[in-house]
This record gives sequence, C-alpha cells and structure tokens, in this order.
Amino acid sequence: MRDYEFTSESVGDGHPDKVCDQISDAVLDEILKHDEKNGLKPYKMKTGDTRGSRCACETFITLGLVIVGGEITTDAWVDVREVVQKTLKQIGYNSPDYGFNYETCSILNAIGSQSPDIAQGVDAGGAGDQGIMFGFACDETDNLMPAPIEFAHSLVRKFKEVRSLGTLPYLGPDCKSQVTV
Repeated sequence: MRDYEFTSESVGDGHPDKVCDQISDAVLDEILKHDEKNGLKPYKMKTGDTRGSRCACETFITLGLVIVGGEITTDAWVDVREVVQKTLKQIGYNSPDYGFNYETCSILNAIGSQSPDIAQGVDAGGAGDQGIMFGFACDETDNLMPAPIEFAHSLVRKFKEVRSLGTLPYLGPDCKSQVTV
C-alpha cells in the first residue's frame, strides 16, 4: 500500500457557507410548518402530487448584507427578514465585533415563483434539477465515518462548546478545522 495524505475540513455554525445553509433551511422549515398545518405531509407525498409547497431557496452573505433568493411556490407567507434575523442571532452574530450583526445587517428578499420548466420536472419526476449526493462508510471510526472528517467535526464541536461556555470570550461564531492524516 502506498503512503498518502488525506485531508478533510469541517466548518462551524458561523462560517459563511454554513450560515447561508442555515438561513435557507429556516425559510424551508417555515414553509413546511405551513403545509403541515394544512394537513399536508411533504415526506409522504407521491411524485406528481402538486398540492405542497416547493422551495429552491439560496442565500448569499457578505459584510453586512444577506440576500435570500430562489424560486418558491407556496401559499405560505414567510417573514424572511424575521427568519434571517432569528437565525443569525441563534448562530451568535450579535456583535459588530464579528463583522456581522443580526440587528444591523441589510436583508434583501429576492424570492420569486418557481419557473414553469422546473415545475414541470418536479411534477413528472419529483426532483426537478436537484442533484444527488453520496458518501461512504468505513471502519476507521466508531460511527463509520472516515477519520479525517470525524476528527475535523470533533474539533468544530469542541470550538462551539468552548465558545458557548465563554472559556475563550474572544471567539466569534466563524470557524473552520482542517485535518490531514
């Protein structure tokens, strides 16, 4: 067997990529709550059932600005500003010292309706233009994850713990770990 190095990284809740994912997820969660209140169970709906909401929501952040956009078809009303501010507050962006503050950032809602082409694909196939992700299991760790990613995730979990306990008060919410074995 040849010697090699393998690197994996993990990001914390405050990393811009993860912040964007959490905001988009929170918008979707609000839409799903509305559907469930109306008796729809999205995870039990069959291909071709057009009664439920559809959400292809993307978020972009930069210094002091959040843009939420994409294509959403729903009869739910979502207060995007409130969802963004609540999510940023939960993450810990509550001080201008971090370069981002949930109370003072600008928020642009650029959400539109789902295009007819995508809607047709979802009606027929259930997935539209969404991709499929895959991974693998191995025996390097107890939870069957490859060692580099498991170690990287562990470091980020410890960072979050140390930050939430106030052990290192200067830590902000953004972090990334990278492990090479």
